[in-house]
Amino acid sequence: MSAVEPRLVLATRNEGKLRELRELLRGRIAGLDVDTQVIDAAAAGAPDVPETGVTFEANSLLKARAVAEATGLPAIADDSGLAVDVLGGAPGIFSARWAGAHGDDAANLELLLAQLADIGPEHRGAAFICAAALAVPGAGETVERGELRGTLLASPRGAGGFGYDPVLQPLGEERSCAELTNAEKNAISHRGQAFRALLPSIVRVLEGRPLPEK
Repeated sequence: MSAVEPRLVLATRNEGKLRELRELLRGRIAGLDVDTQVIDAAAAGAPDVPETGVTFEANSLLKARAVAEATGLPAIADDSGLAVDVLGGAPGIFSARWAGAHGDDAANLELLLAQLADIGPEHRGAAFICAAALAVPGAGETVERGELRGTLLASPRGAGGFGYDPVLQPLGEERSCAELTNAEKNAISHRGQAFRALLPSIVRVLEGRPLPEK
């Protein structure tokens, strides 16, 4: 196989997610050049896939399957969001569009904090949740889950990260996710957990071995 022929596609156009996956795989598989052979959806010419599932797992599998079918390559996809205990797990899969418009972080934060304005700190438990799926054309699929638990702050803190990072303070931390460095956040993140749990399956597939039966 040519050194520049793609072997794995990540169903996203988010450069940060691609960089994180490449670093997880770097040096783990003989002959794999992660910088050229692990690519994103844009480089693969893969379509955007509507997130029509009702769970993080369902959405990640939908995207992984569609991109694997479109490209003929093993595909990884993830879906993630914030689950607030007193809201019964909401915003959940609607996290990115909680205030109505998709991706309006400021509006989403404002609405969430208004909904929790009268809730004391002892009842502000929440978690970032991520499901990451791997789909292999004609050879099966698997999905893993990661979770970063914490407490929701009364107001945003920190300029880093995105989404709800400024209002989630991880358990055992005195800073919000937006106040952590990228390395600190990646070490504990829900997405990092899910990708690391998926890693043995990714390695098996790229080494030409079948996925384990579940």
